[in-house]
Amino acid sequence: MGNRTGTFKSPCPSPGVGFVELKLIGEYGLRNKREVWRVKFTLAKIRKAARELLTLDEKDPKRLFEGNALLRRLVRIGVLDEGKMKLDYILGLKVEDFLERRLQTQVFKLGLAKSIHHARVLIRQRHIRQNAQSQSLRGPEVTDWLVSVRKQVVNIPSFVVRLDSQKHIDFSLRSPYGGGRPGRVKRKNAKKGQGGAGGADDEEED
Repeated sequence: MGNRTGTFKSPCPSPGVGFVELKLIGEYGLRNKREVWRVKFTLAKIRKAARELLTLDEKDPKRLFEGNALLRRLVRIGVLDEGKMKLDYILGLKVEDFLERRLQTQVFKLGLAKSIHHARVLIRQRHIRQNAQSQSLRGPEVTDWLVSVRKQVVNIPSFVVRLDSQKHIDFSLRSPYGGGRPGRVKRKNAKKGQGGAGGADDEEED
């Protein structure tokens, strides 16, 4: 038998693309890699639009009009600082900048949820409302990636929160967390407590 030579393969995954995606899934409580890919796709389209506009002359009407519109949208949703309203800064945006603006992330950071995963559960179970004006981001560079909503319960964890709407995130009025009707388990326990108290009073009367 000939001598076999080869490199030793470490059982630990290298910090490649897959590792980074898994880290994002854990940090932002995402369901799977598809949610990361969706944001990456959106970011790629925005960067592409910015690069195409940068090839035009600074005074070109198309660059001025579409560039300013794109910059304003990104500032409005909080992924770009108002002091960095230049197309060059768009090329430096990261996936994390968009994940930070998700409703799920904001609910957790506002202290409405115990963890990032708990925030997802609250949103999916319709405990969270977003008291904001409707906003839909459309254009040649992106397509409907900001869900429209107007003063109603939002059950979409990936909903992108506008900067001026962030302070309006709260529990739904119908949610037990927001002073609404208690949940089934709490109602059941309350009935048991009332029944026990009633039994104790009867014994005292006897």
